[in-house]
Amino acid sequence: MSFLSAATPKLAPWKVLLVDDEPDIHDITKLTLNRFRLDGRALSFLHAYSGAEAKEILAREKDIALVFLDVVMEREDSGLEVARWMRQDLDNQFSRIVLRTGQPGQAPEERVIVDYDINDYKEKTELDRTKLFTTTFAALRAYRDIMKVEDARRVQQNYREGLERVLSASSHIFKQRNLKDFAGGLLQQVVALLRLEQSMLLRLKGASVITGESQYEVLAKIGEFGDGIDPALLAQLDEARHNRISKLHGDTYVGYFPNNSGKASLLVLQGVEEISDIDAQLLEVFCSGVAIAFDNILLNQEITDTQAELILRLGDVVESRSNEAGNHVRRMAQVCHLLAQASGLPEDETAVLMHAAPMHDIGKIATPDAVLLKPGRLTPEEWEVMKQHPTVGLQILDGSSRPILKAAAVIAHQHHEKYDGSGYPQGLKGEDIHPYARIVAVADVFDALSHERVYKPAWPAEQVTDYLREVAGKHLDPHYVDLLIKNMDKAVEINRQWPD
Repeated sequence: MSFLSAATPKLAPWKVLLVDDEPDIHDITKLTLNRFRLDGRALSFLHAYSGAEAKEILAREKDIALVFLDVVMEREDSGLEVARWMRQDLDNQFSRIVLRTGQPGQAPEERVIVDYDINDYKEKTELDRTKLFTTTFAALRAYRDIMKVEDARRVQQNYREGLERVLSASSHIFKQRNLKDFAGGLLQQVVALLRLEQSMLLRLKGASVITGESQYEVLAKIGEFGDGIDPALLAQLDEARHNRISKLHGDTYVGYFPNNSGKASLLVLQGVEEISDIDAQLLEVFCSGVAIAFDNILLNQEITDTQAELILRLGDVVESRSNEAGNHVRRMAQVCHLLAQASGLPEDETAVLMHAAPMHDIGKIATPDAVLLKPGRLTPEEWEVMKQHPTVGLQILDGSSRPILKAAAVIAHQHHEKYDGSGYPQGLKGEDIHPYARIVAVADVFDALSHERVYKPAWPAEQVTDYLREVAGKHLDPHYVDLLIKNMDKAVEINRQWPD
């Protein structure tokens, strides 16, 4: 035997069901068709000796190509009942049926042959070797051609259903507004689309032309991936970027999808035995839409980052006028982010609050230097002038439809309101004060106490904690005070990172 023939996989045989109550008919049929081949495939025989036994086998075996069916068995119409049951109850429209009878005059009516899609009818006495061979050949060839058409139909159906899943998945991820939610939503849809258990989305951050080394950022992952990127996987990612979809070691695939922003996404799929041509096409269709969404997300993120930087710089300008430390607004923004996360605010609201917080004192731009920079205690008249800055801040920021500026307007107007209703300018009380403003008030007091001012030295964390407990429920919302105290170590670390 040659190496080639030994390595060639053996083709699965055609399944033929012999249904006859005479054992000799089974033996003769098997012997006659022993050397039969069609498309290099032999025959595999299944045996039933009654109509009931035939039904059991047909219900269990899903790919029977041909049924030789005796008409008269336990009853005169047992074979016809099996044929009816196959086509109507089992809904098997593919297996070919050849009726055989040893009793002339038992031929079925023409209506039965048409209704049950019976493909041939033979008397056992006329089925010599040649006729049995040609009958089998014609029936199996018809079955083969029918299954080719059916397979093509199933491919089209699977692709159509896959496209529907792609459209549904795409509509979901297009709703995401930030990169983190987008990446997480994308992975969930891909895992569902390809019925996987784990995958990881990477972003190509930068590549060195000289060394060939690349930097990747993990945007999202589902499954048992460790922290960071496996060095063995990392070594193969650059090679995977030459193809749209590449198979790496073991059960790992990588999809490479560049976009117009100059960035690129790499989708790592693990636990994949094989990606079919249809799944590969669906993945490409899906990810071409993802590239557009990715560009939109990055554009929105650029706009948001630009807004945030402008707001931060304006906050610096205001603080520099009042001789506050320049990092005050940065620390406040980070503490606000800490409290918002600890309170369970949604990620998008947490980000909006962090970006808007530096504008809390924007109204001080209109406060005269004589009042703003006065080293001593303000007179009642001067205090009334100072108390106008929240209203001025609202007037500056009000009317914008941008989420960050809308939040900044609320914060600027309400950050001097007090929980017990004794604040200004509106005298709001408790939960009538917007949560953003209540969080900013806690962060503002914490930062003022924790750092040196012209009128006081910096307080240690224990003294700050005692004071916060003292004013909880009066000046400040006790819920956010409690959250800050529970996370005091993180707040102190923010102070360390952004010193005066």
